[in-house]
Amino acid sequence: MGGDVMPQDENFLSFDEIFEELNYRQAQRTLRDIVANLDLSERERRGLEEPLEELQQMLDKLERQVLQIAVFGMVGRGKSSVLNALMGGHVFETGPLHGVTTSRQAAEWQISREAMQSNGDRTILKASFQGKGEARIELIDTPGIDEVDGEGRAELARRIAQQADLILFIVAGDITKVEYDALSELRGASKPILLVFNKIDQYPPEDRLAIYAKIRDDRVKELLTQDEIVMTAASPLVARAIRQPDGSFEAELVVGKPQIEDLKLKILEVLDREGKSLIALNTMMFADMVQERVVQRKMFVRDRQANRIIWNCVITQAVAIAVNPFTVIDVITTAIIDVSMIVALSKLYGINMSNRGAVALMQKIAIGMGGISASEFLANFGLSSLKGLLGIAAPVTGGATLGGYVSVAIAQAGVAGFSTYALGLVTKEYLANGASWGADGPKAVVKRILETIDEDSILARIKDELRAKIDLRRLRKI
Repeated sequence: MGGDVMPQDENFLSFDEIFEELNYRQAQRTLRDIVANLDLSERERRGLEEPLEELQQMLDKLERQVLQIAVFGMVGRGKSSVLNALMGGHVFETGPLHGVTTSRQAAEWQISREAMQSNGDRTILKASFQGKGEARIELIDTPGIDEVDGEGRAELARRIAQQADLILFIVAGDITKVEYDALSELRGASKPILLVFNKIDQYPPEDRLAIYAKIRDDRVKELLTQDEIVMTAASPLVARAIRQPDGSFEAELVVGKPQIEDLKLKILEVLDREGKSLIALNTMMFADMVQERVVQRKMFVRDRQANRIIWNCVITQAVAIAVNPFTVIDVITTAIIDVSMIVALSKLYGINMSNRGAVALMQKIAIGMGGISASEFLANFGLSSLKGLLGIAAPVTGGATLGGYVSVAIAQAGVAGFSTYALGLVTKEYLANGASWGADGPKAVVKRILETIDEDSILARIKDELRAKIDLRRLRKI
C-alpha cells in the first residue's frame, strides 16, 4: 500500500504549471503598467508610432494568450507550403515564381484539445498551452531572406523575429552561407528555433539522410541540437498514372499528402512543455526593447527642450543684467531667473518642485561649484557696482563714460549668463537622473559638467546673442 501513487486529478495544476501561470500573470501586469505609464508628450510620441503600436499589440497578445510562430527561409524553400500543410488547407499564398510572399502574412492555427495521439513509438499529448480549451497559435509567413529590396525585408524579418515566440527556419537541402548567416542572426534573438529540412521527397532516401547528417554534424552543430532539426515534405510531388484519351496510361506528377506530422508533433511538444512561458518571456523581452527606445526618445526630446529653456534663461539673464543700472536689482533679477529656470526644468522632467525647493537645489549646486561660484558672484557684484558708477557719472561727463558703461554691461552680462548656463546644465543632469545625484554626489556632478564647458565659446555666444537682442543705443541713453 505504501508504494501506491495517488492519481493526479486533471483539474489540479502541478507546481510547474502554477509557477508558469504566476509568471504569465506577472508579465501581464508588468506590460499593462508599462503601457499605462508611458507619460509621453505629443512631441515625444513623434517617431515612436510604430513601436508604440507594436507594444500595444504585444499587450493584446498577452491578454488573448496568443503564441506566435514565424517562418523564415530563402525563396523557393517552401515556407508558405509548410504553413499551409500545418493549417491543413491553402491559406498562405504560394506559386512557382520567386518572391510570392512580399509582406507579413498571418493566420490563426486552431488546435483543439485532444487526448493522445500516437506516432510510431512516440506518444504526445496535444494539449493547449492554456491548459483547457483551444490553443491560440498564430502562424506568420515572411518574405524570402534573399529577395530583392532585402534591406527593408530584413528589417521586417528582424521585427517579426523579435516578437515571435517560436521560429521555423526552412531549408530544402544543404545550408548555404546566406542561410547560415541568417540562422546565426536569428539565434542571437534568443528564441526557440526549429530547423525544418523541407522537400525531402525530392531526394532518394540515402541522399536525404546524407544531407540531414551533413546539416546536423557540420553546419549547425554550434547553433542547434539534433532535436531541433525536423524533416518534412510540405507539398510532395508523387507520380500518378493518368489515363489518356486513347486508353493508355502516362505518369504525371501531382501534389500528394503532406509529410508534416513530425514537425507538427515537435511544435506541440514545445507548446506543451513551455508554451505559456514562451509568450510571457518573449513579450517581456520585446517590451523591454521598446521601452528602452521610448526612454531614449523621451530623454532626447526633453534634453533638447531643456537646452532651449536653459539658453532662453541665459539670454534673458544677460539682457536683464546688461540694461539694468542698479546693483541690488541685478542680484535680485539673477536669483529670480535662476529659480524660474529650475522650476521650468523640473516640470519638463515631471518632477514637482516649488520655488523653495528650487532655491535649496540652487544652494547645493552653488556649494558644489565652490570657489567658482563665489568668484563669479564677486565678479558680477563688482561689475554691477562699476556699471552703476559709470552710469551715474554719464550726465556729469557729458556721456564720455557711456563707452565704458556698455563694455562693462556686456562683460557683466556674460558672467551672469555663464553662471546661469552652468547652473542649468547641472540641474538638467540632476533632474534627468530622477532628481538624484547618483553615487558620486553633487560636487562630482558639478565638477564633471564644468570640465566639459568651453567657457570662451559660451561667453562669445552669449555676447553675440546679447548684441543681437538689445539695441546698444538704449544703453547710451541711460
